[in-house]
Amino acid sequence: MVVLADEVLDQIPLIRSPKHGSNVSDIPVVDLSMPGSAEALVGACEELGFFKVVNHGVPVELAQRLEAEAIKFFALPQLDKEKSGPPNPFGYGNKTIGPNGDVGWVEYLLFAITSAPLSYTSMSFLEEPSACSFRSALKEYLLAMRKLASDLLRLMAEGLKIEPRDAFSRLVMGEQSDGIFRLNHYPKCPILEKLNCSLTGFGEHTDPQIISVLRSNSSTGLQISLKDGSWVAVPPDQESFFINVGDALQVLTNGRFRSVRHRVLANGLKSRVSMIHFFGPSPAERIAPLPQLMGEGEQSKYREFTWGEYKKASYKSRLSDDRLGQFEK
Repeated sequence: MVVLADEVLDQIPLIRSPKHGSNVSDIPVVDLSMPGSAEALVGACEELGFFKVVNHGVPVELAQRLEAEAIKFFALPQLDKEKSGPPNPFGYGNKTIGPNGDVGWVEYLLFAITSAPLSYTSMSFLEEPSACSFRSALKEYLLAMRKLASDLLRLMAEGLKIEPRDAFSRLVMGEQSDGIFRLNHYPKCPILEKLNCSLTGFGEHTDPQIISVLRSNSSTGLQISLKDGSWVAVPPDQESFFINVGDALQVLTNGRFRSVRHRVLANGLKSRVSMIHFFGPSPAERIAPLPQLMGEGEQSKYREFTWGEYKKASYKSRLSDDRLGQFEK
């Protein structure tokens, strides 16, 4: 047993370097500038529930600006960072993930987001005059993510040949939409340099929402689970975005799209910064398979629920729990 010199750190699982069951070439790349991108999106969502988007039209400088601001924040003294938390559930968090015992080698800022008009939960440090550049970078980035998510969801509807084309996008672009934005920082952990293992940064889970849009720096760590249960590492790409299918989209497609299980490992050699926008519907929105996607005689695999009900159930669960299981018929 490896003993780490931190009471909370000792609770974080160590993971031996996995023997991957797949090569990184198995991760689909969707070029939004090419004909057939709608069909490519659908194929990726059905096969893995995960893909990389290139030629997306988002200036790389937007992400770089926000990443730089995040790095400055996470470099602050611990007491200064904690003035923006603890999250309840929004704000600054460190190692503890949620209220049910999950821990990871991560610190983060968590924002609640609404789409129309765009707004986010403010925090004490953002009210300071010195945070003007952080506020500006955050707003520009969130606006760009809102457009990208809308475009992707419309392309999914096009690829599925369903009408209206905003069947998915309208769910996350309304005034009551329930989004979350997370800035994660996985610090270096020098003790791991001597061990043939990684430390759990963020434990395995699926995302409850409709889709998640992820961007990270040049550090490795993200892994996704394949259908056979093996894990594959996702190579970093600072100029691209990675898209996760969430639980709600799996239900809306009656299981045709796959909500991907994923995790982040911290290897201790280099810090990792990631930013994830989770796009969810309004709490009152009813989630059930779309009739246009149901074949003749096909039965729903899930009982209908509201997003508020599912979110409440998710908040009571552990990261690795099968959240959808309790909503299956």
